[in-house]
Amino acid sequence: MSQWGVVVAGGVVVGYGALSRRLSTTVLSGPLVFLVCGLLIGPLGLDLLNADRDPEVIRTLLESALILVLFTDAAAIRLEDLRREGFLPLRLLVVGLPVTMALGWLVAWPLLPGLGVWELALVGVILAPTDAALGQQAFSNKRVPALVRGGLGVESGLNDGLVLPFFVLALAAAGEAEGHPNVVVTFLRALLLSGAIGLAAGWVGAGVLRWSVARDWSTPAWRQFLTLAVPVVTYALCDAGEGSGFIGAWAAGLAFGSRLRGASSGRVARAEDPSPTQSAKFSERLGLLLSSVSFLVFGAVILGPVLQHVTWRMVVYALISLTVVRMLPVALAMAGTGLRAASVAYIGWFGPRGLASLVFGLLAFGEHLPGATLLNGVIAVTVGLSVLLHGATAPFLGNRYGDWFTRTLRTEPDLRENALGADEAPGARGPRGP
Repeated sequence: MSQWGVVVAGGVVVGYGALSRRLSTTVLSGPLVFLVCGLLIGPLGLDLLNADRDPEVIRTLLESALILVLFTDAAAIRLEDLRREGFLPLRLLVVGLPVTMALGWLVAWPLLPGLGVWELALVGVILAPTDAALGQQAFSNKRVPALVRGGLGVESGLNDGLVLPFFVLALAAAGEAEGHPNVVVTFLRALLLSGAIGLAAGWVGAGVLRWSVARDWSTPAWRQFLTLAVPVVTYALCDAGEGSGFIGAWAAGLAFGSRLRGASSGRVARAEDPSPTQSAKFSERLGLLLSSVSFLVFGAVILGPVLQHVTWRMVVYALISLTVVRMLPVALAMAGTGLRAASVAYIGWFGPRGLASLVFGLLAFGEHLPGATLLNGVIAVTVGLSVLLHGATAPFLGNRYGDWFTRTLRTEPDLRENALGADEAPGARGPRGP
């Protein structure tokens, strides 16, 4: 990245930070602002940022952002989020997510000729996880039922981690013919070894934090650094074992959050107790910053070059992926729940694709598969359209849906969407996003 590229990127961070609250109620979502600025400083614009100059720096930035997001999202998830009125996130994850991956695979078959069977599967898998950052206004709008807000938040916090084993399997299968290791060995190493390392690292990290806090031997600032070190060390250990650092980071977050919550159960929590939300706050904020800059980099070095060679097949598949491939599985998953059509449509539409899809696509591109260029183009166009469409529609549709819910609740107080009441949404923390 050139010096002027750094200056512009820093200026965008300063500018958006100064206006972030004001812009949060408009169609100018954070990802959209950073994406457009990225296009302006990339090869299509001022050419201040180019993938050919610093490819490793760009890859490290995107991967670091995803590692932190996977860890902090997993650490924030509580089992009670899935148990208490948990039909919504459970159905979205257990029914909707697998059907989305399978449907994305099948739709890609006729639309993307030239890709192999497993490359087509990669398209479906990579574009399955959702990103709450792109629909922040829709998820955080208090007029939207707490059940819907919480369900979407829990889904976005878990589905990127649940997709990882399928991604590793499809990537290994696609690359086996290109001289990569045996697909079964690669898959088991990534899933079992990385999962075990992540669970152990998260459990030990949380134990060290609990032990230190109980004796008042650490300062609040250093507790934040301790938490940040857990996913970093986990990723490095998994990488050394030729596993998946992303699966490890996600598993570490689950174990870390679970053990810290267990520390305070059955007793009155004190102000200095290391709750997952408090201890991961620095990591979460750093992840937010890296995610935001990642969209700028995405616009400059990935989407910009793709737009110079975009095809109608890429655009058509992207539109189908954001609509049919997402909304049909959601409708299937919500069958029999009692939710109204308006709620099912709202949940189905707000399945934006973002950071996870970008990083998975970058990893697949790095494997030099025969169809890597087409694969990269489809993913870039889909994420780009998602940033534009979901960000632009979130304020309007959130308010319209909130109006519908308020009107309907007056005449039907037992409305299924009101199961959690006005303010009791699963997942206490707000959604991740700029």
